[in-house]
Amino acid sequence: MKKKVVFTGGGSAGHVSVNAAIIPEFIKNNWDITYIGSEKGIEKTIIQKEFPQISYRVISVGKLRRYISLENMKDPFRVVKGIFDARRILKSIRPDFIFSKGGFVSVPVVLAAKMLKIPVFIHESDYTPGLANKIAMPLSSKIFTTFEETASSLPKEKALYIGAVLRDGIFHGNAVKGRELCGFTDKKPIVLVMGGSLGAVRINNVIHETLDELLKSYQIIHICGKGNLPGIERKGYQAYEYVHDELFDLLAAANLVVSRAGSNSIFEFLGLQKPMLLIPLSANASRGDQILNANSFEKQGFCKVLQEEDSNYPAFIEAINQLNDDSIAFKAKMKQKRPFKTAEEMYQLLIDLQK
Repeated sequence: MKKKVVFTGGGSAGHVSVNAAIIPEFIKNNWDITYIGSEKGIEKTIIQKEFPQISYRVISVGKLRRYISLENMKDPFRVVKGIFDARRILKSIRPDFIFSKGGFVSVPVVLAAKMLKIPVFIHESDYTPGLANKIAMPLSSKIFTTFEETASSLPKEKALYIGAVLRDGIFHGNAVKGRELCGFTDKKPIVLVMGGSLGAVRINNVIHETLDELLKSYQIIHICGKGNLPGIERKGYQAYEYVHDELFDLLAAANLVVSRAGSNSIFEFLGLQKPMLLIPLSANASRGDQILNANSFEKQGFCKVLQEEDSNYPAFIEAINQLNDDSIAFKAKMKQKRPFKTAEEMYQLLIDLQK
């Protein structure tokens, strides 16, 4: 009889990427796989594109907002409906366990799993747990953490520090192919700029402001987010709204990376030993998790950090030049640590715990 597993998590690409990294191992080992997500979330787009062979089931979702909105009055009803939706799906599947990556879509699934006594394993990417995972943690069997410091603040019998879970493809990028995609050479350093799946207005703006100066010394790959293509055509500058399969080759070609400080991304840069300039999302626009992620990496000597409010023309140029000048030292620091698991290692860990 086929073993069954349910994955859940969504709301952002970061809440899907670990699931997307592990799922191929379950496919390879002939598991019956179901993904529970929302109708309009990015998780549906990613999972159905990458894994059309697995079942994607939709539940009602209420967003867990930290700000005042009229929608907050409707959301409790959506969450309750989501719990009943998830319970019906789980009851029909009866999976061996559930792997939850977090995000608001995961809460009804974890609550329903508790009712049905189905084991739940949670993965927390950030330095401090997000709201959805905070709700889910008391109901889980195990909580995997990406940062060592996170595990120390959670119940010892549940917390397990494993580091990040990296996609296998990240290590198989082709630098030559990446340069060819952009029409670049190997004569100048390549800076890969990423602002997350939806882009980052401040990072996009500072790249446009400093582009003339940057192109004197660097070639720029700019992943600027959906709907944010700047319409700039310059030698040594290539912009994309979003990249998928090409990302591994572009990362291989890059000498430096400029990015937000989402956990999944920065651990991939660390695994590839790419010196990075991190511009974390400000505390005014988030719960401050990216600032903590970036500070942790800076203390360990893995990156330079430029706060969003300080990311003006002269500060950005100075930071990127210093990063380039000190790139050998950054790589040496990164080489000393392996804070991640491969998808195969994570699969085996889950199987051992499930047994």
